[in-house]
Amino acid sequence: MKKPAFAILLCVPVFAAGRFDIAHLDKISRVADPQISPDGRSIVIVVSRPNYAEDRYDADLVLVDVSSGRRRALTHDRRGISSPRWTPAGDRLAFLATGVNAKPQIFVMPMSGGDAVQITKSATGIQQFAWRPDGLMIAFAAADEAPKKIGEEKFNDSFEVGNDDFLIKEAPLPTHLWLVPSDGGEPRRLTSGSWTLPISHPPSSPASPIAWSPDGKSIAFVMVETPHSGDSDRSTLQMLNISTGEFHSLTGRAKHEGYPVFSPDGSRIAYWFPRDGQSKNVNEIFVVPASGGEGKSITRGIDRNMQRAIWGPDGKSLLVGANDGTTVGLWIQPLDGAARRVPLGKICPASAFWVDVAMGRNGEIAFSGSEPQHPAELYYLPSPAGPVKRLTDFNQEVASLDLGKTETIDWEGPNGFHMDGVVTYPPDFASNRKYPLVLYVHGGPRSASKEVFSARAQLLAANGWVIFEPNYRGSDNLGSAFQAAIWNDSGDGPGRDVMSGVELLKKRGFVDEARMAVSGWSYGGYMTTWLLGHYPVWKVAIAGAAVTNWLDQYNLGDANVRRGSAFGGSPYVGDNMANYLAQSPISYAAKIKAPTLVLSDTGDYRVPITQSYELYHALKDNGVPTKFYAYPVTGHSPSDPVRQRDIDRRWIGWLKEYLGGGGSPVEATREQ
Repeated sequence: MKKPAFAILLCVPVFAAGRFDIAHLDKISRVADPQISPDGRSIVIVVSRPNYAEDRYDADLVLVDVSSGRRRALTHDRRGISSPRWTPAGDRLAFLATGVNAKPQIFVMPMSGGDAVQITKSATGIQQFAWRPDGLMIAFAAADEAPKKIGEEKFNDSFEVGNDDFLIKEAPLPTHLWLVPSDGGEPRRLTSGSWTLPISHPPSSPASPIAWSPDGKSIAFVMVETPHSGDSDRSTLQMLNISTGEFHSLTGRAKHEGYPVFSPDGSRIAYWFPRDGQSKNVNEIFVVPASGGEGKSITRGIDRNMQRAIWGPDGKSLLVGANDGTTVGLWIQPLDGAARRVPLGKICPASAFWVDVAMGRNGEIAFSGSEPQHPAELYYLPSPAGPVKRLTDFNQEVASLDLGKTETIDWEGPNGFHMDGVVTYPPDFASNRKYPLVLYVHGGPRSASKEVFSARAQLLAANGWVIFEPNYRGSDNLGSAFQAAIWNDSGDGPGRDVMSGVELLKKRGFVDEARMAVSGWSYGGYMTTWLLGHYPVWKVAIAGAAVTNWLDQYNLGDANVRRGSAFGGSPYVGDNMANYLAQSPISYAAKIKAPTLVLSDTGDYRVPITQSYELYHALKDNGVPTKFYAYPVTGHSPSDPVRQRDIDRRWIGWLKEYLGGGGSPVEATREQ
């Protein structure tokens, strides 16, 4: 393989310090999906930058030299770039980009030079793909086309509804596997039927990836019983024989299996499965013989909600990752024996329901990650023992600003739980002054607040407010018991957890108790509205995409009937309705007094906007100052930079109206 040429960086720019504000949002680059070349000498990443003029994120593939950190762009002015994947020989790179039909297609680029060639023309677009080990073929997943109608029937667009969100306008179609030559040609269908491969509905983990056996004769994949989003938990591991087209179940289970990965010798498969088969528990990494069988958990000793598993080159251990406290942990987990933590210091790998990490053929590790005062960059370890090194400096300009200090706090909370959270202070924080306290509560709830660079936390802190991001029961960072404790206790227990953290900060003496705010998006919006109706201490609030009514979640959201187990079952069976009503913040809306800003997407399939309307009318009818802004887009939150910036502006403006500026010169009485 011809060695790639790298652009030489002649100097490191020096930036004048200043506070982080809205204008700096366009300076932040996103760094994602590192892929180590087979020879280990370079890493390709996806680098995205906001383009406000066109209201999109422009992504490019960037090649980074491991030894020098030099980099060069591999693509320019292409739309929709994602998913770079090396051919096993390292001579070509495949990726997804927008094709001539405005759908994601597979492109293949020769690394010796030359332009990328589009090799697919899928009418519905490519969802994911994987190289066959010999590099001659590529398997991909794409949704089926809707049946063609002729005559009068082409005007008949009625469809049967299943366990779907209320926004669908046609019957969901299944996704299936195809095979195409890597130099282009006619694709061959590998699977068909009314069942489907997993389909990702963001925010979520990516759809369970296609996994080739090392000999190229089989594919391990996940079958979901139907394409209806509420049925996505009916997922099972399957093994497909490429030559015959036949496939069979690996374990015989009926639900919750996902993310199979072959061991280097092809004898075993690692996969995700919840502890004891209960979705309320943490994901564990199971290993099963490729011939099939029961499967065995290898990560129970770590007791964290696993979001990644990659086989080590020796086939005797896996690199696994999960939220852990207020960071993301990486471990080397042997098939038998205790896990070894990968030393990362204050560097936190990116983890939004999927740990963004890669492992090379010699055990080297690359990941996208951030530090408390430095946005995302590419990091590298030559081995799991370290040391860790930052290879890029895309976000040095922002890192050089006068940012607020971020730190972890921990305390003993209700029900014997050891709690933690993250505090970001104003850049000029002084412990003998009083400051407004702004709670910024994470969503999920199966997620966690982490000690990382947070653009929103820094924006808020720059206004002179102390920002508190608490982790509460239901978060996935402190073990299975902590995560599962939210079951049939979605508001009261988490609410007490959050307030115990507020009490800790109040005792430290710098909180202006007359100026406290609560805010959040999604489940963070749920916690906001719950706390508003149960604790009359808030000066102001912001409820983004807030869950306020669990009946709407059950009936109208994309998870719909999958919500039932968290409340004892369907609300329409037995006495379960009482659980839904008791845990819905809308039931307590008449007690809300704090001025509240309501934000939502009109096309939100995860938390239907109906709930924001209910909250808005409840507040208006009770004389509470409120404003409600909606974004006419599909999705759980806006994905474009202009609307995202508008949310930040409104967030800051609403808080500033009721909290005012920063610290008061009143001397604080600190607890000794």
